Amino acid sequence: MNNKITEKLFKLTAHRTNVRTEFTAGLTVFMTMLYVLIVVPGMLEEGGIPKGPVTIAVILMTGIITIIMGLYSNRPFALAPGLGSVAFLSVTLVVSEGIPWQVGMGMVFISGVLFVLFTILGLRQLIVKVMPPAIKLSIGAGVGLFIALIGFRNAGLVVASEDANSLQLGDISSPNAILALIGFLIMSVLLARNVRGHLLIGIVIVTLIGIPMEVTKLPDSVFSLPQSIAPVAFKLDIMEALKISYFPFMLAFFVPDFFSSLGTMLGVASKGDMLDKNGDLPNIDKPFSVDAGGTVLGSLFSVPVMSTYVESAAGVEAGGRTGLTSVTTGILFLLTLFITPLIMIIPTEATAPALILVGLTMLSSVKNINFADVTESLPAFMTIVITIFTFNFGNGIAAGIIIYVVVKSLSGRFREVHWGLYIVMIPLIIYFITLAE
Repeated sequence: MNNKITEKLFKLTAHRTNVRTEFTAGLTVFMTMLYVLIVVPGMLEEGGIPKGPVTIAVILMTGIITIIMGLYSNRPFALAPGLGSVAFLSVTLVVSEGIPWQVGMGMVFISGVLFVLFTILGLRQLIVKVMPPAIKLSIGAGVGLFIALIGFRNAGLVVASEDANSLQLGDISSPNAILALIGFLIMSVLLARNVRGHLLIGIVIVTLIGIPMEVTKLPDSVFSLPQSIAPVAFKLDIMEALKISYFPFMLAFFVPDFFSSLGTMLGVASKGDMLDKNGDLPNIDKPFSVDAGGTVLGSLFSVPVMSTYVESAAGVEAGGRTGLTSVTTGILFLLTLFITPLIMIIPTEATAPALILVGLTMLSSVKNINFADVTESLPAFMTIVITIFTFNFGNGIAAGIIIYVVVKSLSGRFREVHWGLYIVMIPLIIYFITLAE
């Protein structure tokens, strides 16, 4: 891309970056997000959605909407179907409740329309502004630990134990875990030596090391032709999704994605020093608009709620500061339509250490929380721990807001709570009640 064009579109000089850095960042995000192409279609298949066509749809939506994010908002955010929403649609709605996936997609569409309306009316931006600083500061740390937990899980270093009903140490003697530990060592040393592109370099090295260890699987072919998306395109059932009895399900789509996207944007932005003095992201309405519009567009092709991904932080860690990072990531995803077998050789054990290290670098925001004031530190603490314990930072933010309002009010300091938070708290309480039923 011509330097004059990139400068005009992305203002690289003003953001103290360059084309090479942005491309490296975009490639890093792409490689850390590749698991989406395996995990999401597999989960959707459990809900009866044809795997081949929906895989192509996921690639298209991830690539196109991420490119739009870069061009319109000029932020280094990448989007893909939110795993929580994917699991909720496939497992809860289809498998457990027996609701057709077409109706579930209708719910996703309606949720997306609500997102768009909230954005147009300025309600999403208002919620960001009334959020207390303690919650905003805790989001970055919560997102960081969330990313690290994903890394540990993908590496096989931590596994869920059904017997103990808790997390426990995985089999660290397995080739997969050993490869991940080798990758962690390599990337840590590169980071300590201030090597630019340390995550990307580490991912490539670990992928190559994984070949003789038989963790990296070489493909039978390099190129492939994409399947038709006709079986999943425009199959949503909006009218059936409008049933009053489905309202709690709609809320379960809306609330977590609302706060997950918000948390990711603020967390990733804080990593790149993009927030203002109040902890807000300037012009946040633009990434909000893309996020909302992406959910509407994705539902038309049987792709659940499009959400800003925490792996965007890996790009920021690699130096990405503008939308050129997102455009690079999006283009690379679209290219996988033709070279899927080659791209998919990168094992999760190669990207897992990168996520762990990104989590480490995002913990610094907690130092600005006022731990001497329990009405500030307790909501911040609960935001972080509920994010980790429920594996959902939408839950963490929602709980943090409720606890902040309650603790401040019962302590006689209700005047410190913005009146808007009392209104915001109502649907959040309803959401948690719905989860408990």
